[in-house]
Amino acid sequence: ILKAARAIVQCRSPALGGHVQHCPLGHVAHIQYHSCRHRSCTQCSRLPRAQWAENQAARLLACDHYHVVFTLPHELLRLWEYNRAPMASALFQAARETLMTLLQDERFLGATPGLLMTLDTWGRTLSHHPHAHCLVTGGGITPGGDWRAVQNGYLLPVRAVAALFRGKLLAFIQTGLREGVITLPTSLTVNDWARTLQTLYRQKWNVCLKERYPHGQGVVRYLARYVKGGPIGDSRLRTANAERVVFAYRDHHDGRHKTLALTTTEFIARLLWHVPEPGQ
Repeated sequence: ILKAARAIVQCRSPALGGHVQHCPLGHVAHIQYHSCRHRSCTQCSRLPRAQWAENQAARLLACDHYHVVFTLPHELLRLWEYNRAPMASALFQAARETLMTLLQDERFLGATPGLLMTLDTWGRTLSHHPHAHCLVTGGGITPGGDWRAVQNGYLLPVRAVAALFRGKLLAFIQTGLREGVITLPTSLTVNDWARTLQTLYRQKWNVCLKERYPHGQGVVRYLARYVKGGPIGDSRLRTANAERVVFAYRDHHDGRHKTLALTTTEFIARLLWHVPEPGQ
């Protein structure tokens, strides 16, 4: 986080050096300061984002695609904060195994699909909201090596997906706790965790299966913002000074465009909360 903060602060400033861009005839000259190229920097994400989207688009199959979103319950946020890498691994593994298990079942598709998965940890107001986006092919390879397309117009029943995902993620977390890969934060006792588990097993989990897409190009461009770049772009910033930052967002509840004012300290804290683990 400190490395990310330092990079963002120093980006395109004299601290990182620069070079002079000038007209050969001497009419115009100015100093171009170097970019930090950190993946969480909003100023440096445009080109890497476009390159990633282009590379992934070239890998897509010529078939229908489905967009599935697996959301981490907010009751697990404290556990996530203290175990970011293993919790992210558990989220991806649970989401992957859920889709593979159900789609390989003959009652549904009976074939192995293609998956492209990305991690997103923020809401539109920079809130703490980890979830995994999955782009799934609308078909797959059968055990006999043939292609089988989704026939019924929908990928999977959402209740079955949510129930299996809940069981798998909680099982992975419990295994991680037993093996010491995941540790409880100091603010969460063993009894607190037991009560949280009971609540999580009883409640409905948030899994979203979106409508069929004739191709996955648009979703890939959408996912690129999570793989390359920070949680907010410069275009959303309205005002900023030493006391507060005001930025625009679209409220997903009513679809209206709004603005949110945060203290500078809170804005920085929210921004840096979403810095990914190295190599993740």
